[in-house]
Amino acid sequence: MINFNEPPYTGNELKYMKEAVENLKICGDGPFTKKCNAWLEDRFNAQKVMLTTSGTSALEMAMLLCDLKEGDEVILPSYTFSSTATAAVLTKATLVFVDIRPDTMNIDERKIEAAVTDKTKVIVAVHYAGVACEMDAIMDIARRHNLKVVEDAAQGVMSTYKGKALGTIGDFGCYSFHETKNYSMGEGGAIVINNPEYNERAEILREKGTNRAKFFRGQVDKYTWVDYGSSYLPSDLNAAYLWAQLEKADEINQDRLESWKYYYENLKDLEEEGLIELPVIPEGCEHNAHMFYIKCRDLEERTSFISYMKEEGTELIKFIKEKEIQLVFHYIPLHSAPAGIKFGRFDGTDEFTTLESERLVRLPMYYKLSKRELQSVCDAVHQFYGKEEK
Repeated sequence: MINFNEPPYTGNELKYMKEAVENLKICGDGPFTKKCNAWLEDRFNAQKVMLTTSGTSALEMAMLLCDLKEGDEVILPSYTFSSTATAAVLTKATLVFVDIRPDTMNIDERKIEAAVTDKTKVIVAVHYAGVACEMDAIMDIARRHNLKVVEDAAQGVMSTYKGKALGTIGDFGCYSFHETKNYSMGEGGAIVINNPEYNERAEILREKGTNRAKFFRGQVDKYTWVDYGSSYLPSDLNAAYLWAQLEKADEINQDRLESWKYYYENLKDLEEEGLIELPVIPEGCEHNAHMFYIKCRDLEERTSFISYMKEEGTELIKFIKEKEIQLVFHYIPLHSAPAGIKFGRFDGTDEFTTLESERLVRLPMYYKLSKRELQSVCDAVHQFYGKEEK
């Protein structure tokens, strides 16, 4: 069996977790949390980074820091995970979904401005598969309309846009270190604060609404409850697990990039014959090989594109499962989900969101995926399309 995902493991995770226990500090903001925060700040040239309990909680913090209120509107793609949307819904803001680009599956920057109203407060840029949105255009729209930009870079750790780390371009960035991500702490994430004016409020929000962080720095003689907040601090045990991977971040990144390249080179012939489509990496974007997907397509029935591709994708998954290879579809567009209908609306025409989502199939991708396993997947895909094994 070739698994779809396996959590990354470098070998030092248990050693560091034992060290955290021996430090007698397993709650939040212990030595390993501080090491991870400092590494992320230094590596990505970020103003301030704080580990959180999840990528979802990082998004919740970002939305709260944007001062969203009932009636405000948040522009985002429908093709994303529910966390992106529910973080805004918790503030009682209205979701405004915008169509995606078919090449990168990211929000179509050309359709954002038409969705802006006098109620719009935030644009969420979701970097799908670790490939950057067109951030220059998004930031320009935000500046002209006085909007905040939140980068959902849950899949984008180690990716860049024109040399800048994803998560460091907008007002706030959000990372995920879930077990399905390139770097994992089981459950965890981080928020990137790109404007120092929000540092203190972010600390208060993260520390149950208290100024506890200032107390530990010796800036106040006692700490107290000063604002609303929650507990967004992960255990230092989780941070210790993550630290073992950040130490080898380049090794993990290079390993995944090599697997991505292997897929691309060995499936390129099917794309050239018009049987499938492969991922697109725009100029100026450096990705992190978070995932590799193919888009199923048929040359004979383009007029029934959606229904055919849905059937083709289903048949492909059945075929691959028989080969004991796990693969999956990805998101069901949020605007068509019950909560999406309840809490938001789709602006403009759904030209690509549903269409492209029904064609996409993700192939196995994880650290230390072997060449033999990669070739087995490629062989199975070729067999499905009636081609010789490579």
